[in-house]
Amino acid sequence: MSDTHDLLPGPARNPVGGHVPVAGGLARVGLAYARELAAEAVQVFVANPRGWATPPGDPRQDEEFRAACAAEGVPAYVHAPYLINFGSHTEATVEKSVDSLRHSLRRGREIGALGVVVHTGSATGGRPRAEALAQVHERLLPLLAELTHDDDPRLLLEPTAGQGSSLCSLVEDLGPYFEALEHHPKLGVCLDTCHLFAAGHDLAEPGGMKRTLDELVAVTGPGRLGLIHANDSKDVVGAHKDRHENIGSGHIGAEPFAELFLHPETAGVPLTIETPGGKEGHAADVARLKALREPV
Repeated sequence: MSDTHDLLPGPARNPVGGHVPVAGGLARVGLAYARELAAEAVQVFVANPRGWATPPGDPRQDEEFRAACAAEGVPAYVHAPYLINFGSHTEATVEKSVDSLRHSLRRGREIGALGVVVHTGSATGGRPRAEALAQVHERLLPLLAELTHDDDPRLLLEPTAGQGSSLCSLVEDLGPYFEALEHHPKLGVCLDTCHLFAAGHDLAEPGGMKRTLDELVAVTGPGRLGLIHANDSKDVVGAHKDRHENIGSGHIGAEPFAELFLHPETAGVPLTIETPGGKEGHAADVARLKALREPV
């Protein structure tokens, strides 16, 4: 085995890490990159994020990745492809969404991932939200029913920045989505701080982060938050633009992230960054979040 044993185990409250590249091997490339970030949590793609292909993976790389993460207590997550949309008015897109998400969930189990993140999609073709959510119930709920193994990942719904006819952007939108999926026990949430800010939650104002997380608990119930994408925003609150910035360098600022670490709902929840700047920028953001987590 390579140097994957040098991964740092995540602290009990909030492991901090990042999305890592895996082209060339989950363990060989992904864990090596994570090690250079001093990551305590990792997120990966298991397929082309902008395509429909469902590659089988490399069993040897899968096992090495799973074993290293388990041995070092580093939680791993899969991000499903961006094209998935269970609210689409196009049947071919919905069918491909089913196949793609089923693949991500299966691959998540194979690599020991705790969760699979999927964007909540949009109501396309001018269809009413209620009709799109009925389709979410019909086509996505059966995939949740397939998660019967103890080591199956949770499905983590990620609200978007509010572009177009998004089914979920504000926290309150998760209520109808959870209802459509019958509050399934394998259902959770991945909050992206940039998306929340872009959608209109002012995380930068005093107490803004706490109010947003309080609302999440009120809407979904406690214990549903499974992962946080920690990203600052290049744009102002409510801009509906998904443009990530380095931690503390955007319109959210650093202080709300310190506030995030104090909320009861975030206890034990990992943070992964998806910020600009390449490896150097990623390592700086991981270090910045760790400093906010453990103030002097």
